[in-house]
Amino acid sequence: MKTIQENAVNAIRILSADAIQKAKSGHPGLPLGAAPMAYELWANHMNHNPAEPDWPDRDRFVLSGGHGSMLLYSLLHLYGYGNLSKEDIMNFRQLGSMTPGHPEYRHTAGVEATTGPLGQGLGMAVGMAMAEAHLAAVFNKENYPVVDHYTFVLAGDGCMMEGISSEALSLAGTLGLGKLIVLYDSNGISIEGSTDIAFTENVQERVKAFGFQTITVEDGNDLEAIGAAIELAKSDLSRPSFITVKTQIGYGCPAKQGKASAHGEPLGEDNIRAMKEFLEWPSQEPFYVPQEVYDHYHQIALEKADQCAAWNVMFAAYCEEYPEMETLWNQYHDEHEAEIFWDDEEFWKPSGKPEATRAISGRLINYMKDKLPNMIGGSADLSPSNKTAMSGIGDFSRQTPEGRNLHFGVREQAMTAIGNGLALHGGLKPYVATFFVFSDYTKPMARLSSIMQLPLTFVFSHDGIGVGEDGPTHEPVEQMAMLRSMPNFHAFRPCDSVETAAAWYSAMTSTRTPTALILTRQNLDPVAGTGKEALRGGYVLDDCEGTPDVILMASGSEVSLAVKAKVVLAEEGMKVRVVSMPCMDIFEEQSAEYQESVLPKSVRRRVAIEALSDFGWGRYVGLDGACVTMKGFGTSGPYAKLFEHFGFTVDNVVNTVKSL
Repeated sequence: MKTIQENAVNAIRILSADAIQKAKSGHPGLPLGAAPMAYELWANHMNHNPAEPDWPDRDRFVLSGGHGSMLLYSLLHLYGYGNLSKEDIMNFRQLGSMTPGHPEYRHTAGVEATTGPLGQGLGMAVGMAMAEAHLAAVFNKENYPVVDHYTFVLAGDGCMMEGISSEALSLAGTLGLGKLIVLYDSNGISIEGSTDIAFTENVQERVKAFGFQTITVEDGNDLEAIGAAIELAKSDLSRPSFITVKTQIGYGCPAKQGKASAHGEPLGEDNIRAMKEFLEWPSQEPFYVPQEVYDHYHQIALEKADQCAAWNVMFAAYCEEYPEMETLWNQYHDEHEAEIFWDDEEFWKPSGKPEATRAISGRLINYMKDKLPNMIGGSADLSPSNKTAMSGIGDFSRQTPEGRNLHFGVREQAMTAIGNGLALHGGLKPYVATFFVFSDYTKPMARLSSIMQLPLTFVFSHDGIGVGEDGPTHEPVEQMAMLRSMPNFHAFRPCDSVETAAAWYSAMTSTRTPTALILTRQNLDPVAGTGKEALRGGYVLDDCEGTPDVILMASGSEVSLAVKAKVVLAEEGMKVRVVSMPCMDIFEEQSAEYQESVLPKSVRRRVAIEALSDFGWGRYVGLDGACVTMKGFGTSGPYAKLFEHFGFTVDNVVNTVKSL
């Protein structure tokens, strides 16, 4: 006779296997092998409330190996999260279902992060743990630990192979994130077979070298040993913990367990029957779960709700005793707080002198930081260059978690995943920064920012051939096209201080879209006519009387070139409109009427000017227009000579217009 705990574990396995079989698609290996550790964690060691999934002080759980999503969906269903029904489980991986192939944030109640690309969940979990440490330092008072929770992440062998994991775990150890606990589902199997064919390192020794407490559970089915390991991990707050749980992939299915074939394909009807017999399941009926198992999970859920209720009582008393902290808490959690800058004349004040947009951005960061106390961020070891350090507010470290300057080290991939984790946690306005050419390293995580609708801000400095002497390896040419191609992503390339302010205002007031600021190293002259219209993505900067003969379009450092070219063309009797296009993505969100008012279809002679790839400009240039853009990679030399060498001159723009 199985105990209720054993049946509760096996319910996760049964639901997972049946859902994957019905869908004829999915990954049963992880849910079957990891079910015991997931059950033990959620039932006995993790504070969460199915009735209040967004409870601020809940423990976070991230399934880094998102392909094992049925493990998470089974838990959410059994606990009653968001009324995730048995029908939802039966619709696994179907169009429009609440149970998509990989967990999706904002889609299914209880899912803390969109995961699937291996290793990224680990990075996001590090960000969540950093957010917890920082907010605890800001808000906690004696007898009022209003921010006091753990971040748990379940990761497998594939996650450990990905380079982002080493980046993220190395930083977690450096920062001493004692509330971060990694559960390593160590089964020695990947898609191609035994991990020994490509992965023989001692993972625990590596992670120990990063500064983690390391613990091993030899039997992944031993609930008592798993529970003891989790409690041991929770007892050491001086360092993060890494628990290796040795499991069998596909456990419970005799023909599949321990084999690579259990990873990513349905078990098959015969094997599921054999599995249910092996597990002594009381019924062969698909998706059958005994009522006493549902009752067991329901009772646990009620106990979890009591923990949440006790926190709510404590928080009410905290707000009564510290009303100023309640005000601060509400400010931290107000996603519209940055709208205060709309009428702030100092924020929008033109620079009045030639200045690099990276320097303007740095000044704006330091202006905003005092009015946005939850603004937190940093760079991948480049803050002196991209001007992203905030003065006078300290560095985030294990000794000073209240600091708001983040030092990511040379870890662009982990930096971006951590930025996502900070945003996912809630209560913070994070930004991350590096050179624009290294946006390539951030792309997979930036893509998740877009999918999850996280308003993470990216500061990318040293754009285009203006990098100069460093040459083609450091001169980003095609990266703007990459960012512009991404749905729900705003890539903002400002031409002066006013447009840089617009970019930051757009980023800080965004609630569902990440924003990248693409900034120059070299000084740019102030441009007459820039203004808040930049918030519409593209606008008429310098117009002519009547219908234009030609429209010049540009962004960033090339806007002033377009204005200078207009002067020459106008002297020759040509009517020219100059359009500044700091953000194509936002321009595309404007009404058709507005777009027509800026770029009337009747004007077919158009020239785009940008010291980057022409990819993406075709929609505005049309068949009759032309581009003054980069046709290949850059080269090494003083930036002013490079602009001349590659044709970013008034003469070339004028001649291009005349050639149309």
